[in-house]
Amino acid sequence: MAAPSPGYSLTLRVQTPASITATSELASAVGSAGAHITALDVTESHHTHMVVDVSCNTTDVSHSEIVRDALNKLDGVTVRNISDRTFLMHLGGKLSVTPKVALRNRDDLSRAYTPGVARVCLAIAENPADARNLTIKRNTIAVVTDGSAVLGLGNIGPAAALPVMEGKAALFKQFADVDAWPVCLDTQDTDEIVKIVKALAPVYGGVNLEDIAAPRCFEIEARLREELDIPVFHDDQHGTAIVTLAALLNAVKVVEKKIADLRIVVSGVGAAGNAIIQLLMARGAKNIIACGRAGAINRSESYADAHRSWLAQHTNPENFTGSLKEAMVGADVFIGVSAPNVLDENDIAAMNERAIVFAMANPDPEVDPEIAGRHAEVVATGRSDFPNQINNVLAFPGFFRGLLDAGVIEITDAMLLAAADAIAARVSASELNPGFIIPSVFDPQVAADVATAVQEAAAGK
Repeated sequence: MAAPSPGYSLTLRVQTPASITATSELASAVGSAGAHITALDVTESHHTHMVVDVSCNTTDVSHSEIVRDALNKLDGVTVRNISDRTFLMHLGGKLSVTPKVALRNRDDLSRAYTPGVARVCLAIAENPADARNLTIKRNTIAVVTDGSAVLGLGNIGPAAALPVMEGKAALFKQFADVDAWPVCLDTQDTDEIVKIVKALAPVYGGVNLEDIAAPRCFEIEARLREELDIPVFHDDQHGTAIVTLAALLNAVKVVEKKIADLRIVVSGVGAAGNAIIQLLMARGAKNIIACGRAGAINRSESYADAHRSWLAQHTNPENFTGSLKEAMVGADVFIGVSAPNVLDENDIAAMNERAIVFAMANPDPEVDPEIAGRHAEVVATGRSDFPNQINNVLAFPGFFRGLLDAGVIEITDAMLLAAADAIAARVSASELNPGFIIPSVFDPQVAADVATAVQEAAAGK
């Protein structure tokens, strides 16, 4: 059974006989059912009975039923209600719009709206660039998706993707004070997406593309970058690449190797895999083997996909033609952005000494992290319940903060590399060890450091 997670957090309202041992008996029953107690709160107390809210983390929906049954089996105990705390957090959505100015009287109204607002409108009509200073454009980005490749869920469509985009917007605000708004499009036609985003662009200072399936995401990003005068960032590509490189920069210090000398195997040649490979090469990696479902991308094959053709021409210098498992023999680094359980213990054991494993498939990684740790010196995942979480939230809030503050249009490799360096630098030499190669997502300084690094790179410093 998987470990209990806050993602399956429950509050059970329980009626129990009034006694000095009532709460301890509830806690014992929940623990025996395999859940983790997080709180016990007495909400009502009477001469004969009490009502207690029991909060706990479970592993999945069926586990919550096991916990309920365990409590109901206690003498005199009845579970009145079960509340799923994750669903409660999402009730009514996670975002709201709050005015930045007070509207206390007629004078305020006259300046914020009619008639005063007309003067501001005319100023922007005369000089459109003024919209950046006189509207929300200065600090607002669009989080755009078609719901075709939602992490761990696949093609679930725009409405089902909305909770993820709301969460993304909340992270932008929390970590970098960037105002972000979900734009979930009910189309998966590339031309139509480009057309809609172009039409919406006047409101926004930037566009964050999210959870759009490859290979369409490549064309959408390229066309929008070409046709818009605001920065366009595909987080699944470049955010993942930034944080992966940041983690690798510190991991190689731990294992005392150099990026240029590494034999790196990447599983997954979609949006994230392509971007990771390109950024690693920009940092100096020379021997990367990219593996898809059919094995290594190589020059002995021809590919209809332009991105796989590029990988064939620019990676795999030895033109290795075997499977992913065969590629692992003698590898220094494994980076997985693909599918669960594609590797086993023997594959990790076949790697070089002092190996590095980044198994980032979510929620189930390419190899069990505990098993990988028996042979690899450094192991990282995309999960929060293992050490070394490679999480895009370390990159995208600060990256956009830097883009907006610098007022730039184009995103360059120099900015991406600078952001990775800034994240890596948050782990000091005294803190660095195999279980701590990447800063916490709650490190309050990360976003500011990334923003500064992006601004400096934009200025050519």
